[in-house]
Amino acid sequence: MSRATAPNWAAPALALVLERVTATKTQVGGRFPLFADPGSGRWTTTGRGSWTGGFWAGLLWLRARHTRSPEDRRAAIACTDRLEPWIHADTATRGLIFWYGTALADDPASAGLRERVALAVRESYDAALGLVPWGSSFGGPRLRARVDGVPGLVPLLAVADADAAASHLRRHLELCVGERRLGRFTWSWRYETNWIPQEDPPPGWSRGRAWLLLAVADAAHVTSPDELVGKTRQLLPSSAVPPADEEHPEGPLDTSAAAIDAVALLKLGHRDQAVSLLHDLVRTHLTRDGRLLNGCYDLASGTAPRHELIWGDFFLAYALAALTGLVDPHEA
Repeated sequence: MSRATAPNWAAPALALVLERVTATKTQVGGRFPLFADPGSGRWTTTGRGSWTGGFWAGLLWLRARHTRSPEDRRAAIACTDRLEPWIHADTATRGLIFWYGTALADDPASAGLRERVALAVRESYDAALGLVPWGSSFGGPRLRARVDGVPGLVPLLAVADADAAASHLRRHLELCVGERRLGRFTWSWRYETNWIPQEDPPPGWSRGRAWLLLAVADAAHVTSPDELVGKTRQLLPSSAVPPADEEHPEGPLDTSAAAIDAVALLKLGHRDQAVSLLHDLVRTHLTRDGRLLNGCYDLASGTAPRHELIWGDFFLAYALAALTGLVDPHEA
């Protein structure tokens, strides 16, 4: 969609979200924002970025592209550089960290970083299992398959090995969608002598479906689109912001899942549905100072259940940037 055909609310909403990026940068300094209190707007931060650091870098790159400011570009480069300690971390979330942290970058160093990570991730690929294991960096058994280890990792791994990237996606689709039990999705599996389903995250986790839909949307260049059609239909969202756990519709919503869905829908060509979902986010959940509220970090533990989440901000900004022509939907 070009700027001429973008909805009239998209550009002002994007400007609000990117103004919030400026305020966030002032508040967090050299740390990485994670989630912010819905009342005060104060961020809980992390020093190394955890699995969300790439979304902060990605937001800074979006801001730099929007403002065309050399200072903003330098800030984006500096933040991306701070992701480097994660290159050899034993985690499939390197896809989330590095793909979204570097895909919008326009400097040679960030492109080089992406290639180095792709090669490191390729070394972690387990040909016998047909995937990059979840890993041990965040605790628990290493040989696991989790749905949040797929988005970002498919296009990142494809930089080094397109066949491995296709296999990684295919195996997660087989487990998470193809092995549905009693009509329920299973987002996490542990491998011993075979794959054993796990209940955490729960089957109704809305972000599980959104993450996998995004991975499918990014896979057109690394696997046959025809084999993904049936899986895509099962993962398509409604046009409403989903509850954090779809088996508990009375509970908190998760606007971050809706923002992920919107980006995936744009990539898949479901533009009208994406615009409807984005309009709901902007009209109902975006504050006047650019904060996307009602994101749910972790419902089970009660962590940040109605908060602003850094990846929610990123995917909302990216979707709005795609609508207004600032980025191409397939760029990141």
